[in-house]
Amino acid sequence: MSSRVLAPLLTLLVLLAGAPAYAQPQGRPRVQPQVEPLPVGTDVDYQLGGNRAVPRHVGIVVRDRNAAPTGDRYDVCYVNGFQTQADERRFWHRHWGLVLKQDGKPVVDEAWGEWLLDLRTSAKREHLARIVGRWTQGCADDGFDAVELDNLDSFTRSHRLLTRQEAVAYARLLVRRAHDAGLAVGQKNLAGFDGTKVSYDFAVAEECGRYRECASYVRHYGRRVLAVEYRRRDFRWTCRHVGARLPVELRDLDLSPTGVRRWC
Repeated sequence: MSSRVLAPLLTLLVLLAGAPAYAQPQGRPRVQPQVEPLPVGTDVDYQLGGNRAVPRHVGIVVRDRNAAPTGDRYDVCYVNGFQTQADERRFWHRHWGLVLKQDGKPVVDEAWGEWLLDLRTSAKREHLARIVGRWTQGCADDGFDAVELDNLDSFTRSHRLLTRQEAVAYARLLVRRAHDAGLAVGQKNLAGFDGTKVSYDFAVAEECGRYRECASYVRHYGRRVLAVEYRRRDFRWTCRHVGARLPVELRDLDLSPTGVRRWC
């Protein structure tokens, strides 16, 4: 090719290399990844304490965010969105300002030894949502279909330091980030609250039979409620009253990989 032709071509290439990439016009709605809804008419296996073989009749499996999904069932990723995990205190010491404190000491959920997260300001909620959002994105990257966000009701254990309004505002941020990652989102705890108002897609109802709360979840989510019981008499009651509509599982409280596991 002659230099007379080559020079204009080189100039054009330089100009194109420096040109800004095409930007989507402002005001056009963002395209959100497609979210696969929680299936109905199948059983659930709640495996937070460790992975185990999944029976053929089970179509939904819940595992911790640090565990691998099954890959051939509807996989739900457990994320503690409102409190710390007991084994992650070193991490939260690096984010000490985001842990709720009273008289300089962390406020603790005594039942599980978990610190409550501080949701009292918009800035803290945004910061926490970025951290938890990275975890939910990790769930999506690993191949999970949905995320269960635990402890929406942490404000009820906060010695009145947190409010329901703050918890709901924070939940809205977490749900949005999970949806942006292409995950369906499950409400965990706070029976009677209509989580669909902040775009939750389903509910995980621990011991709803024991506390006679199953109907309050069904009212908002229909058949998309996962019921887990830890006492045999509560399991029998739950099977009798909602087992025809909902997946109900009996587990041991430690959710161990060799522990109790029964279905209606």
